[in-house]
Amino acid sequence: MARILLGVSGGIAAYKALEFVRLATERGHAVRVVQTRASRRFVGEASFAALSGGPVLTSEFERDPARGAFPDQTPPAHEPPSHLELVARADVYLIAPASANTIAKLAHGLADNLLSSCALAAACPVIVAPAMNNHMYEHDAVQANLETLRERGVGVIAPGTGRLAARGEHGVGRLAEPTRLLAACEEVLAARPPGGGWDALSVLVTAGGTREPIDSVRFLGNRSSGRMGLALARAARARGARVTLVAANVSLPVPPGVECRRVGTAAQLKEACEREFPSCDVLLMAAAVADFRPAAPEAGKIVKAERAGLELHLEPTVDVLAELAAHRREGQILVGFAAEYGGEAIDAARAKLTAKRLDAIVVNDISRVDIGFDSEQNEVRILTADDRGTPARRAAGASAADAADAAASVLVARSSKAAVAEEILDAVERLRARA
Repeated sequence: MARILLGVSGGIAAYKALEFVRLATERGHAVRVVQTRASRRFVGEASFAALSGGPVLTSEFERDPARGAFPDQTPPAHEPPSHLELVARADVYLIAPASANTIAKLAHGLADNLLSSCALAAACPVIVAPAMNNHMYEHDAVQANLETLRERGVGVIAPGTGRLAARGEHGVGRLAEPTRLLAACEEVLAARPPGGGWDALSVLVTAGGTREPIDSVRFLGNRSSGRMGLALARAARARGARVTLVAANVSLPVPPGVECRRVGTAAQLKEACEREFPSCDVLLMAAAVADFRPAAPEAGKIVKAERAGLELHLEPTVDVLAELAAHRREGQILVGFAAEYGGEAIDAARAKLTAKRLDAIVVNDISRVDIGFDSEQNEVRILTADDRGTPARRAAGASAADAADAAASVLVARSSKAAVAEEILDAVERLRARA
């Protein structure tokens, strides 16, 4: 998770900044917003406050109830200057929309409002996203100001071309779409110098669902979209880790800065994991790996008209996670995922936690249709061991029942998968601290 400071200047495109805040917070980022007075004529601060969960400021002389803290932080005991504290805590400062007037101020070092004062005080990366009429955007003065900002290391997200605010106007100057704004921020965050205690870590994440061929066209598969694994990869990379993603049939975009190994079947996933596992410090096994596969898949296509029926003989696949755990080295953290059904879900997950010698297991109840597979949200329970040691490190004489009883349980209430990913990584940090 990162902390994004959003500066909103005047212009009709300010409404798109609301969507940016929604997308960024769904990804697990913490957002604070500063507005110019002109921007409030288009979108009020109450809308930004509701979406970000933090107070919105328009003046450096205005008291900040959060004292510069982001929604995921505890406010300091004192009241620091807001234009200094906000950017000191931010990982990136995005100004969107950036009007012609604001761009001119930034290019010439003016600081007559909170937004421009924050820009001068920012040690974090600064990105501007211009939005204005095409004639204004193409003016030599605006282009010169943008070039000045680029020379100083400020990122510029080029506007799009299309219908503009004024009736009948068409051309370049449309604010880039919120998804592009967020992608630009995450690209900058992925390229920043690592830190936060994860910079020395290599994290291996699996995502998606394997597909086991029946013939050249058909397969046995599952409903996993890979969203949870992608959220974990994104969050681990944002914390500074080197992240390798083994993606099984995932069509969603890979997070910036993450190395990806694409696979199809359980056997291919096993092979990829075996190559990467020895060098990883943390394994997050979020992929839904098939338990069975057709024993004798057809080389061609099965023709329906030629068959009175079809019987499949299935054979079990190798338990990839258990195989990896059997060859773990000292200091590695292994986190499994269990999709269980109904009232016995926790007991079943506890049994897997012990049997597979894991440090933690994340269990979600697939009997619920509002969360889980192919959903942006989830509700999980993270089972770990208490301070007496993880199942993987217990004395050989300890019984499975003793191990299960020692498992600690943390409920992560229904939230975005990005937020769930942060909770899982926090659990990994606790495991590493006591290892």
